[in-house]
Amino acid sequence: MGQGFLDKAYAARDAAQTRALYDDWSDSYEAEVGKNGYATPGRCAEALAKFTDDQTEPILDFGCGTGLSGLALKLAGFAEIDGFDLSQEMLAQAKAKRLYRELHQIEADAPLPFAQGTYPAIAAIGVIGAGAAPISLLDTLMNALGRGGKLVFSLNDHALQDRANEARLNEWTDCGAACLLFREYGPHLPGINLKSNVYVLEKA
Repeated sequence: MGQGFLDKAYAARDAAQTRALYDDWSDSYEAEVGKNGYATPGRCAEALAKFTDDQTEPILDFGCGTGLSGLALKLAGFAEIDGFDLSQEMLAQAKAKRLYRELHQIEADAPLPFAQGTYPAIAAIGVIGAGAAPISLLDTLMNALGRGGKLVFSLNDHALQDRANEARLNEWTDCGAACLLFREYGPHLPGINLKSNVYVLEKA
């Protein structure tokens, strides 16, 4: 099977095709990324924990998939985690892990179903980039935070090739709307020699 779904994951597609891909991938997703040493969830969770004073407050795992990111957040000390994802099949896998307080299926480009400032921290781990969510999601999630709220997210090598992605991050920091607390380049999927940047942004 080769890399299976990983071969398809970074191709451009619309939201419906993305949901179908991840629904179909749900049963083999963890085995495939695990075989390749998926490191970004742990790196993101540990980075966010460094800048979090109270880990008992609820946080949002946006694009939670099968729950690998939620597991990483739990292991880093976060107690209450809600998860949102496009794929109902992925959410079923996440629910079985019993890591999350709440899980919700969402529609691409739909307004977020909670008030600004509901979550003091949001994680979008492996969510933005080629074949996944567009960089406009960065604006959506940052706008959902209250003042002092933090967003941890990642951009893998494929996403970093599109300069518009980091440019959007710079738009937030250059005007003082956010402060970049953390940026680190490191392993993403070592098995296929793919790396990623992990970022933590704080909203001003």
